[in-house]
Amino acid sequence: MKSDVCKLTKDAASLSAVLSETEKAAAYAGLDHKQTNRMRLLAEELIGMLPELLAFSNGEFWVESDGKEFELHAALTPDDAMTMFRREQLLSVSKSGKNIAAKGIMNKIRLAAQFMMLDYDSVAERVSVPLEFYRYGMIEHPVWSLEKYSEEAKKAQGEPWDELEKSIIANIADDVLVGVQGKRVDIIVKKAF
Repeated sequence: MKSDVCKLTKDAASLSAVLSETEKAAAYAGLDHKQTNRMRLLAEELIGMLPELLAFSNGEFWVESDGKEFELHAALTPDDAMTMFRREQLLSVSKSGKNIAAKGIMNKIRLAAQFMMLDYDSVAERVSVPLEFYRYGMIEHPVWSLEKYSEEAKKAQGEPWDELEKSIIANIADDVLVGVQGKRVDIIVKKAF
């Protein structure tokens, strides 16, 4: 089953529609209170990264389910070609001019989506984020997976693994995929009960 598709903008009303659609899908599938709350937490984590991405893109959100297997979908289409210059303009709003928010798994997933809106190969060497994050999670070009990243981070231990252990989405979701379809970037959060 596919829920209604919500148009995403950076206003609070469109982001609250994400929670509403998620709760409707959970109720329709007969999830109990605890399961519904887990779905809501996943949707809230997804919402947390959307405002910055929606600053330069249009988006849609929907939930797909098959029994008690769920996928939360956010599809983002850049309104103009996102360039390294536009990305740097966004960062210049920060007092330091740097992307200090690139800590934590959700911010890194947001960055993965940003870079997929850019020409990733041409900017990969110019950015100041840990490139092992992308390498660990790439399952095929251009698809990044939290499950694959988690496997590699567990082997490497250190900061990437510590970050995952503290992450809500890494502890609740079965997987998070970030990929490109044409000019659209898709973020898919998977959870089965």
